[in-house]
Amino acid sequence: MVANNYHEEEALGKVYDARLMKRLLTYLRPYRVAVVSAAFMLLVVSLLQVAVPHLMKIAIDDYIGKNDLDGLTNIGLLFAAVLVAGAAVRYGQTYLTIWLGQKVLHDIRQQVFAHLQRMNLAFYDKNPVGRLVTRVTSDVNTLNEIFSSGVVAIIGDLFTLALIVGVLLHYNWRLALITFTVVPLLVAVTFVFRAKVRNVYREVRARVAHINAFLQEHVTGIKVVQLFNQEDSAFRKFDEINLSLRAAHFRSIYYYAMFFPTVEIISTLAIGLVLYFGGFRIESGLMTFGELVAFITLVEMFYRPIRDLSEKYNILQASMASSERIFNLLDTSSTIVSPTSPCKLEHCTGRIEIENLWFAYNNDDWVLKDVSFSVEPGQKIAIVGATGAGKSSLISLFYRFYDYQRGSIRLDGIELKQMAIDSLRSHLALVLQDVFIFSGDIAGNVRLRDDDISDDQVREALHRVGFDRFLRRFEDDIGSEVRERGATMSTGQKQLLSFARALAHDPDILMLDEATSSVDTETETLIQSALERLFEGRTSIIVAHRLSTIEKADRILVLHHGELRESGTHRELMRQQGIYHKLYRLQSRKQAVRIGKD
Repeated sequence: MVANNYHEEEALGKVYDARLMKRLLTYLRPYRVAVVSAAFMLLVVSLLQVAVPHLMKIAIDDYIGKNDLDGLTNIGLLFAAVLVAGAAVRYGQTYLTIWLGQKVLHDIRQQVFAHLQRMNLAFYDKNPVGRLVTRVTSDVNTLNEIFSSGVVAIIGDLFTLALIVGVLLHYNWRLALITFTVVPLLVAVTFVFRAKVRNVYREVRARVAHINAFLQEHVTGIKVVQLFNQEDSAFRKFDEINLSLRAAHFRSIYYYAMFFPTVEIISTLAIGLVLYFGGFRIESGLMTFGELVAFITLVEMFYRPIRDLSEKYNILQASMASSERIFNLLDTSSTIVSPTSPCKLEHCTGRIEIENLWFAYNNDDWVLKDVSFSVEPGQKIAIVGATGAGKSSLISLFYRFYDYQRGSIRLDGIELKQMAIDSLRSHLALVLQDVFIFSGDIAGNVRLRDDDISDDQVREALHRVGFDRFLRRFEDDIGSEVRERGATMSTGQKQLLSFARALAHDPDILMLDEATSSVDTETETLIQSALERLFEGRTSIIVAHRLSTIEKADRILVLHHGELRESGTHRELMRQQGIYHKLYRLQSRKQAVRIGKD
């Protein structure tokens, strides 16, 4: 199970993919001026770097050798000015590229999050939440390196390298060719390092994904872990995974520790060759001492960008892999979208018509089969049936969380698929059995960032569902802090809060999906008394587990194996002595036994 959550992280893909890079660069279009400015600064920095050895040559040959203190002072001041200018330009270039990277990251992260908001529930059924969070966080953060210290730095290193090679050849092409004789050795070492690090990097990513998946699973299920005394077992398993991650990191450290000293040895060998052959050329008068010093300085500078390029290899590779995963996500379209020319529903009366409805999650494994019924405005309809009968699926179809394969659902005569999704959902409110509470405060959990809902409306909604009796226990009234998932609230309080949330948005159609099955008897009584007032003048659909809570419904629909088998009032269905009668009698006997035990 864990492997399915992290196997995708192992894929590294190409080191450089022109298609992906071209798409990444499109995010730079709004910041063209910043990009051009950063490129120009890189050019200036490279020129100033190469100017330093040339100034050293002039100082040695023209002033130190001739004891010209005035000239040496002037060249020293110029040398200091070049260093200060280089530092200033480097600061500006670094700040600009990091600023640019953060801007691009912000845009990509916003785009990915907006895309996730538009995806239908079938997409989330197939994609683990942990993986999607990784796309928005880790993968996007990886792209930061390619913009702030990746591509820009690579371009700068390549330009500096080309400039140094040109200057070396200009100073003394014979000595330059001698210096370049060690380059094949450097290329071979770099090639071996690249191959080793590639494999280790893949392993590190796999181990990180593995440990993330394990953490998410066991922190989420901490109650079960503690309930069955599995803390020690979970710790040992985590320790095993953590040790494998540490071992993978140690292997990467080993290769880096071997690579950089090897490059230093090769660069020292090159400098030794320069000193040896350069000394003969000075002796024969073909080269000055200042030229030799400048040449050695340039050789040292020559290996600096090569070391950087080796390190940027991993950044580029990781960025290509992350960008591919991000773009694959962005290219995944929602299967449920609004029509290009949607029908508008200006005023919703709440009339619902369902005709010959068929629905399946997978192929022809039908969950609903040829279901037909209608709901008049203001009616209170209850839907009952055994587990798996299709009750919750029917509610999901109203919201277009999924799309039905056959038949139709019409709201005030308009087919749901012909309406804009946001417009459709603005007329509906749904209260689920499993209530999700956001961190923040009580008011924020009621209005859900809808600024049109005032504090007075929030208090009114809380009062109508009976939550105000609990509100006195909170210090800051509706501004009281609510922790993640409502950790400080009881199940009943969270359920009441979800009712207030639905009512505050004043829906035309109110839907309850087994919303009272998880509360105690006292809270259920409180909810039922509030619901009697709330249902007035509003079309209501109730999916009920406790049949005693829907006896006063205008009509009860009985689903069995996806088919609508019975329809009528409580009394009518009890007289028929069919499926509903059996379910009701069974629940009554269980309730009587439970009361007897108590």
